[in-house]
Amino acid sequence: MSKKSFIPFLVVASIFVGCNNEEKSKDSDNPFLTAYDTPFNVPPFDKIKDEHFRPAFQEALKQHNLEIDSIINNTEEPSFANTIVALENAGALLGNVSTVFYNLNSANTNDTIQSIAKDMAPLISAHSDEIQLNAKLFEKVKAVYAKKDVLGLDAEDKKLLEETYKGFVRAGANLSDADKDKLKQINADLSVLTTQFGQNLLAETNAYELVIDKKEDLAGLPEGLVAAAAETAKAKGKDGKWVFTLSNPSVMPFLQYADSRALRQEIWNAYQLRANNGNDNDNKADLVKIANLRLEKAKLLGYTSHAAYVLEESMAGNPGNVYILLNKLWGPALAKAKVEAADIQKEIEAAKDTFRVAPYDWRYYAEKIRVKRFALNEEEIKPYFSLSSVREGAFSTATQLYGITFVALNNVPTYHEEVEVYEVKDKDGSHLGLLYADFFPRDSKRGGAWMTSYRSQQTKDGKRVAPVISIVCNFTKPVGDQPALLTFDEATTLFHEFGHALHGLLSNVKYKSLAGTSVPRDFVELPSQVMENWAADPEVLKTYAKHYKTGEAIPDSLIAKMEKAGTFDQGFATTEYLAASLLDMDYHAATSPISADVNAFEKGAMAKIGLIDAIIPRYRSTYFQHIFSGGYSAGYYAYIWSAVLDTDAFAAFKEKGLFDQATAESFRKNILEKGGTGDPAELYRAFRGKDPDPIHLMKKRGLN
Repeated sequence: MSKKSFIPFLVVASIFVGCNNEEKSKDSDNPFLTAYDTPFNVPPFDKIKDEHFRPAFQEALKQHNLEIDSIINNTEEPSFANTIVALENAGALLGNVSTVFYNLNSANTNDTIQSIAKDMAPLISAHSDEIQLNAKLFEKVKAVYAKKDVLGLDAEDKKLLEETYKGFVRAGANLSDADKDKLKQINADLSVLTTQFGQNLLAETNAYELVIDKKEDLAGLPEGLVAAAAETAKAKGKDGKWVFTLSNPSVMPFLQYADSRALRQEIWNAYQLRANNGNDNDNKADLVKIANLRLEKAKLLGYTSHAAYVLEESMAGNPGNVYILLNKLWGPALAKAKVEAADIQKEIEAAKDTFRVAPYDWRYYAEKIRVKRFALNEEEIKPYFSLSSVREGAFSTATQLYGITFVALNNVPTYHEEVEVYEVKDKDGSHLGLLYADFFPRDSKRGGAWMTSYRSQQTKDGKRVAPVISIVCNFTKPVGDQPALLTFDEATTLFHEFGHALHGLLSNVKYKSLAGTSVPRDFVELPSQVMENWAADPEVLKTYAKHYKTGEAIPDSLIAKMEKAGTFDQGFATTEYLAASLLDMDYHAATSPISADVNAFEKGAMAKIGLIDAIIPRYRSTYFQHIFSGGYSAGYYAYIWSAVLDTDAFAAFKEKGLFDQATAESFRKNILEKGGTGDPAELYRAFRGKDPDPIHLMKKRGLN
């Protein structure tokens, strides 16, 4: 998942929340308000304190407003330079403060940061509105846009002009004053609600512990997982016990291996009922408000639904095209899932049990079937996938494809002791950018995995400004003397987020708002998902999957087993994903407000498509952070849309050679370096020479 750094567009200083005495800070002491004195001009994390954020935001808003006023009050005829480029460059301090603050709020938050985030949400929203709804400013933008064909602009300049103009229109610049006021209130309310959604989910996730004090209740669990649970218990002051949490590296293997069905059910219910328990962290009412406010906003702007508004800027173009793709895949995926469910039921009955397969049974029995059918046990695989080996495998793949190299740094400040930093150099040794990597779960970090940036690439005074990119994950932690050993799913996740990072690092454009991952949601997953193909390729596996004790490469026999099992359980994986994508669309393609109870709405959506009881959507509504707090509303389908692209793109490499330099150079030049400077379909055709063929995706998932 790519999460573009939050850099607001515009603000009014008078609405900024006041600072109390403890939060006041002299300008000279506030690292945001002086030039960064750090290697590569990265944020001085070692000097940044929570109390610096409010005054830094206050000064940043003030400076940004002065910059905007300067554009509005300029008496010269509006031009591309004094209006469009000036807007693009305005708000540098606000960008610096925002990128650090909102990234910390996701990766290393605390009560103070969460409180500031709540306070700032409506103010940042108002900041954007006051600028994008400013009639005088929009008149200047319109004046330049009207002359776009006679200004002698190059393609990238034209793209910036077009996106700036569209940004104002889609933000409501053409609305009446009364409707602008309505829109401002909607935006303010949404900013608060989406912030609260994420905070509720984190609190609910952190609140649960499955505490085990009887050794017999650990039956079936791998030694590494048991040891990790013992360390978690010790860290929580519960020596001699074992604690399992709702972080993925804990809950998912527990569901996969625990022999106790009762305990699997207990932790599963805690997982799938997050923020759905009628307590202070309940998200049901808030998510309905979010969906309905988004609809109200879309209609105010002239669209039939929020999905219609969002998808206008996507490759899909409209909700109908998304439903066509999802429904086309749904039938084959569900049919395969039903076969898998029947196989699991046979496994249950073979053990002389009479219960029907439930969601908390699926992973447990699927693992048993995998071992029987393919003689493949995930615990047999993990020793070959130490975090260091997988990380170096991703780096080596990029080196072979693009000639870039990675040098570990220890002189760069970080926001947490576990964060690693690498300088990225191009094939000629020149500096490309910095990569931060934050791999392990903690209570201060939200779940999932994502890429973000602390500085986007741009060209300034004819020189490339190098990006500062970060990938954040929640992988299995080291236990005792044993290094972090990843599941193969975690290994592919690392390659995935690293693919997003390459999109940011290799960007080579003029304007930061068009750099790197600033592309439509259903195109942004192409660079990430295509990297997963190298992670799983036998030729590449032999180079990086090495036993953490012996250094031996993964044997051919084990690779053969992995290949044979490649489409195993893909009915389940595709079905739970598609179910979540369709649920997202049902919330956001609605043309009238949702009045149903959330659980009833979700149940109806799943009944409509015929989802079987043994599977639930990958994300149930109350913890569907992607769409209610993470920027993927009406966009969760993007992963499968991009999967059509990534499997087709990898087919080009398979045809010419995994590391064919001409193909790699074309992918770099036409996709990775271009950012959002061109139409995605045209960029893809420039690389591939044709439109993508969905057959490659169907084959990969065994759905053809």
